[in-house]
Amino acid sequence: MLHPGVYPASVTPMTSDGKVDEASLARLLAHFEAKGCQGVVLAGTNGEGPSLSAIEKRDLCRNGVAWGGKLDIILGIATPSLEEAIWSSNQAGKTGAKAVLVMPPSYFRSATEEGILQWFLRLADATETPILAYNFPKMTGFTMKAEFLTRLAEHPTIIGFKDSSGEQQNLIAYRQAIPPEKLLFVGAETLLAKALEAGWTGTISGAANCIPDWLGRVVEEWGQESATVVFDQILPIIEAIRSLPQPAGNKDVLHRLGVIESSAPRLPLQPVKATEVLDLMQKHLGIVAPRS
Repeated sequence: MLHPGVYPASVTPMTSDGKVDEASLARLLAHFEAKGCQGVVLAGTNGEGPSLSAIEKRDLCRNGVAWGGKLDIILGIATPSLEEAIWSSNQAGKTGAKAVLVMPPSYFRSATEEGILQWFLRLADATETPILAYNFPKMTGFTMKAEFLTRLAEHPTIIGFKDSSGEQQNLIAYRQAIPPEKLLFVGAETLLAKALEAGWTGTISGAANCIPDWLGRVVEEWGQESATVVFDQILPIIEAIRSLPQPAGNKDVLHRLGVIESSAPRLPLQPVKATEVLDLMQKHLGIVAPRS
């Protein structure tokens, strides 16, 4: 079972010719472990999962388990192919991943809610790897309503959910819709404090690529005044990170911090400069990037 905490929605380091940079991946995982993260999601939205082949994702997961130390490894899955989702989930389990984070099948926009529900249940029946179902309407065109969560949560293989909708009303509605032992991770980090207040588990966070330890303090110290102070301190940085095209912005920060060798994303994405984010990290947290 996954534990409460911060799980970076990790970037996938790439070489200049678009290959997965395994040396940088190993450094990145060591960085996350050293910063106190509970685990990491590989090949998710921030990990350019839709640009990776199923084989690349399997190998990324395998290497993540081998190089991730104590990190809980979660593999991101975003495909309309039920067979591919089943194969990837089973491969993730075989490599030692703790769970998979699964988006709804998004290509067929005419699919009904019942059809998507049955797609998830068929996947859950076909794999023993624990599943987190992922609500991200901006990317999939499908919104998971509270009643949808209730029905999915009845399946024992579906252990929880991630919500990146940014909808504050989901915080209470989702928590009330599912049993207390089911997990809830917020993706919109600006809502982290309110999510923790509502009893959520933690965050699967793109911003955790840049400030993992500071987000970790908010989760670990929740209930103490210090958690609110830290959250207010990092909120301008979170907002600046979220204003950039991602994962290119996170990659630029990690590159300029010296964690990964290149800031290049895989085509069709293009690089961006995260100068404002780095300036705010220096101003508010004293973090200085060695690379200009």
